[in-house]
Amino acid sequence: MTAAPPPASPPPASPPGSRTPAPRIPAGRLTLEGVSPGAAAGLRAGGGGGFTWLGGEPFEGTREAAGMTARAYACGVHRPEFGLYVLVRRADGLAVGSMGFHAAPDEDGRTEIGYDLAEAARGRGYATEALRALAGWALARDDVRRLFAVVEQANAPSRAVLERAGFARVGEAEGEYAYELRGRPHLT
Repeated sequence: MTAAPPPASPPPASPPGSRTPAPRIPAGRLTLEGVSPGAAAGLRAGGGGGFTWLGGEPFEGTREAAGMTARAYACGVHRPEFGLYVLVRRADGLAVGSMGFHAAPDEDGRTEIGYDLAEAARGRGYATEALRALAGWALARDDVRRLFAVVEQANAPSRAVLERAGFARVGEAEGEYAYELRGRPHLT
């Protein structure tokens, strides 16, 4: 049995448009691999983004998130640490889903997070492991105070992932629930 690698330390905030690579974040049985703008464009266009996917291809939410990353890069506002991450299973190197930020944090330190998993990877705890790791990494930074997520009310598994990761329901509207996770008390 090998020791787990140390957790990724949060880098200082990088300016918009910087070329700082996204970190690799260990998450239990997974590694969260930052997606480059080129890989994001490939994912959006229907490719694998340089990853081998469980089930042969990513879920549609990953392709949509990759499009957000590619657009942010094209507009000059891409911050790699607040982009898309692919969830790579350590045991076999297969990508099982994705997770990431909709944008860099706003002036109040708030950013939205989203995720999806390949259907064959659901129900195994991967999303919870990854969300706990990404949330811990983000909230350890000085520029992030709160994480936000929106989920359809009918999506009980996704609501359970958020709740297991420590998010609290803070609102509801039009068939959706809003969840939030606050960071260190002195930052909120």
